[in-house]
Amino acid sequence: MDDLVIARLATAQAGLVARRQLRALGCDRKRVRNQVAARRWAERSSTVVSTFTGPLSREATMWLGALHAGADCVVGGLSALEVHGLRGWHRDDVTVLVDDEADVEPLPGLVFARTRRPLRRFRDRRSALPLARVEPAALLLAGYERSPRTAQGLLAATVQQRLTTPTLLLTELAGMRPLRRAPLFRATLRDLEGGAQSLAEVDLLRVVRRFGLPRPRQQRRRRDSRGRLRFVDCEWVLADGTVLALEVDGAFHMEVEHWEDDLARQRRLSGPGRVIVRCSARELRDRPEDVVADLQALGLPRRGGQRAS
Repeated sequence: MDDLVIARLATAQAGLVARRQLRALGCDRKRVRNQVAARRWAERSSTVVSTFTGPLSREATMWLGALHAGADCVVGGLSALEVHGLRGWHRDDVTVLVDDEADVEPLPGLVFARTRRPLRRFRDRRSALPLARVEPAALLLAGYERSPRTAQGLLAATVQQRLTTPTLLLTELAGMRPLRRAPLFRATLRDLEGGAQSLAEVDLLRVVRRFGLPRPRQQRRRRDSRGRLRFVDCEWVLADGTVLALEVDGAFHMEVEHWEDDLARQRRLSGPGRVIVRCSARELRDRPEDVVADLQALGLPRRGGQRAS
């Protein structure tokens, strides 16, 4: 038995080692039992020990789940997306995808989700940790998410935060048949591919199509009155040359500091020949006819489709 080899393996796995790995290195049960009894190591599950005795870090918890589940598994769901850099979607429990036939003992803080899908194809080969790639992790989770709205928001977040692209997600989606809500996801991803940067902007494009409005120019770069570069959600150039801009405010815009920033932003982007109006994401989703009526009152033409009442 080579203690240095064990130490290197443990270091590569956030301090965790599976008993099967130790056996392969010549470390028998007695040796493990002695290390645990001496409080140099700690038993973390029936199949995994740590070479330290303190609390598990987030990374170590993921390694615990992967080593405990066995060879054919990947850290998936929001846990995988967290590793890839997704912000704002944290969940305490770590999700590990395992084969549908696997017999895995449950552990606190870990969710072992069974699937018949080819986990080896999902794996990110750049990661030492058995980890799902962004695209299958996001799509599979979206397919199981109870709320279609949340599912679409997750896909939009992975694109907005530049973890992947709509094209890569569409390619992955084509190979994941059957997947719940696939037609909805395909439509959402095509809107994101067409320039939408958030779910609210996807909603806007759907409203544009539903009410027969001209397609806006999205995410336009504009300098405000103080010379600062800004991005405007969408703009239309009206028949008289006036630029009509619509800003869609999400929930965080309701916070005082964001609200004041938005007021200043609107003032500094306004000027002769530029009209800026705002609506909430909820209003656009739940009362689109009101938003459309207000835009038409400002001169936005309609190219057929449903009339706003």
